[in-house]
Amino acid sequence: MSENTFPIFKIDAVVAYIRSDVLTGQEAKHFTKSDITPIPKPDVIRTLYMRILQLLYRLGPECYYVVPLDENMQFPLLLEMGTPIMSLYVRMCQFLPTCFVYDFQINDLLNPKAKRTIYILSGILNFLKFRNLRIEMTAEYQQTFRADLDKQQAYTKGIKDGEKMTEKLTTIPPEQQVEAKELAAALSDLQNTTTHACQEANTINQQVAEWKAEIAERSQKLTQRKVDVTTLKENIGKLKAQIVESPEELKSEMEKMKEKVKAIKNSKENVNARVVEWQIKVQAETQSKAEFQHFNKLLRDLGAGMEKMKSQQEEIQVLEAHCEAMEKEMKNLGNEKGELKWALERKMDKLTKQQIRRQRKREMKDQHVQNFMGECLQVNQKREEIVDQIQDISRETQHIKATIQGLRDVCNLDTDKAQAIYDRLLSSLDQYHKRIESHIVQGNEDIMKMKAHY
Repeated sequence: MSENTFPIFKIDAVVAYIRSDVLTGQEAKHFTKSDITPIPKPDVIRTLYMRILQLLYRLGPECYYVVPLDENMQFPLLLEMGTPIMSLYVRMCQFLPTCFVYDFQINDLLNPKAKRTIYILSGILNFLKFRNLRIEMTAEYQQTFRADLDKQQAYTKGIKDGEKMTEKLTTIPPEQQVEAKELAAALSDLQNTTTHACQEANTINQQVAEWKAEIAERSQKLTQRKVDVTTLKENIGKLKAQIVESPEELKSEMEKMKEKVKAIKNSKENVNARVVEWQIKVQAETQSKAEFQHFNKLLRDLGAGMEKMKSQQEEIQVLEAHCEAMEKEMKNLGNEKGELKWALERKMDKLTKQQIRRQRKREMKDQHVQNFMGECLQVNQKREEIVDQIQDISRETQHIKATIQGLRDVCNLDTDKAQAIYDRLLSSLDQYHKRIESHIVQGNEDIMKMKAHY
């Protein structure tokens, strides 16, 4: 007791804990401090140990009276009287090493002492408190594990939905694939035609600019020539008024003037023909400009479609980023799950080690119990031998009774005393059986209450 590994509780704390967490009903009300100190009551302490075993291992009161006996055993009542105490002793010897109490004796049940019972009960209370704390911790671990499982299921569902959305957004349906191919081919054709049209328009614009420059130059020359003709006409009129010309010179001059006029008319016709050609080219240019504007509209529509595709691609990228974040969370949850598994494995290793130690101690105690039972069997054998000797002696006494009549009075007195002792034993056995039946009835009532409660 000096090298114990658990605190020794005070008697008030022990009584309060037993009344609140171990006993129930009328037993908790009637259990007081006087049941333990100064002189412990053996019946109360045995019932307390039975209730503790019932709380931990679900062992009812009827489990302590079921013991296999030999068929040919003489005087089975002697063993039936001690079976509940022996079974309780065996079970307490198996249970108390878990509470770090290794020196439990049968005298602690038959004739308990105050300090010894407080020591044993403090070890049991320490174990019960540790058990309740571990039950709460395991319940919290189970709740967190269930919450993590729910999160994992929600994240996997979200990831699957995101993958489905990405597949829907990335995969083009077969109905639209033909249209997409046609649009791509039309885009390539339009781009080629627009490039050719732009090149032709640029060349036509250059030619028109050259032609406009030539027309401007020739119009300037025509204006100059018209001015020259008007000046010449004025000069001719002045000269005609001043000079009387010869008809031959006039004819030659008129022919020259006619030739000049023909040349001017021919140049005008050439210029008109060129103007008509330029008008035709200008109309073709306007038509090409209209076509170019139509192509520009198509290109704008295609640009709007490309912008829609870009917006869809941006949405896809956002969804992919969300999926990556969800995958990272899944990885973190997997790491947390691995850590929890590792902690659980460590705890399981510790528990297995503790179970191995407990099993060794149980084996040692089982060997001790077997040795004790062997000694009990030897005692029974000696008892049978003594019974045989007693029978022999009784036979001898019968022979001696035939010869000695003076000792009958003494024998009668002895038989009266033995009858009185036998009557006392029968009355005590009846009271003991009544107590057992009351305990069984009370245990059944407690079991029914617990079943109704749960």
